[in-house]
Amino acid sequence: MTTLAQRYLTAKAGLPLFVLTLAASLAFSGGAEAQEAGGLLGDLAQGLNNAAPGSDAAASLSGRIIQLIALMTVLSIAPGVLVVMTSFTRFVIVFSMLRSALGLNQTPPNMVLSAMALFMTFFVMQPVFDDAWTGGLRPLLNNTVTEEQALVGIGAPFKAFMFANTRPKDLKLFADLVRNNEAGQNAEPAPETPAPATAEEASWRTLVPAFMISELRRAFTIGFLIYLPFIAIDLIVASVLMSAGMMMLPPVMISLPFKVIFFVLIDGWYMLAGSMMQSYVAYGGGG
Repeated sequence: MTTLAQRYLTAKAGLPLFVLTLAASLAFSGGAEAQEAGGLLGDLAQGLNNAAPGSDAAASLSGRIIQLIALMTVLSIAPGVLVVMTSFTRFVIVFSMLRSALGLNQTPPNMVLSAMALFMTFFVMQPVFDDAWTGGLRPLLNNTVTEEQALVGIGAPFKAFMFANTRPKDLKLFADLVRNNEAGQNAEPAPETPAPATAEEASWRTLVPAFMISELRRAFTIGFLIYLPFIAIDLIVASVLMSAGMMMLPPVMISLPFKVIFFVLIDGWYMLAGSMMQSYVAYGGGG
């Protein structure tokens, strides 16, 4: 009994500190939603100090603690989710290919390109994040829905966004693979069916990989178009050097400043960022 009492007292002393730290982090991030979540976490910390063991209040607070642990778990896998379920993949690949086309090895640095892709991703995904907050996360923090209902409300906007920006051909590929796998390797192939017509009909198992290969295809298509003018500059510089008999001079050394000034004169960052963000289908809500 003494050991159990010590464990309870230790948990009761440590959990408010953890909750208050998480509340301070959310409040520091800014925004009305973060301040609201921080207020809820502050109330939870106060309740932990006042709740008696075995009471209904303690049981309710235990459920809220489990929700916080689940939230921290989701935040720990957020980088992977960011890559596979948002526009980050397309942005970072295009920026990397642009740097290679310019012939610059470490300029801009990887940190700058990743930060630019991250903030552009937040700009494109802002309506999705808002719907996920209002439809799932905020009701969960307010204790008005269950964890299962909150997961559905949080995932629906991301599912609608991915479905709107996935090629039906890619979605049908994975849907056929899943159907044939369920039919069995030794059985007759299942009859072909059309691709899912709505986001609700598509499963996460097929939608996520289909969205990924669609993003990779579009990113490489944009990268190819970016390469063309810079290759033309390289060919022109190489031809001029060959005709002048300067075969020992590396053409890359001469063409690099011309490619940089060409990209600046056409306002390349403005055109590239604007065209990529406009390439996404308008998000119509997760309902």
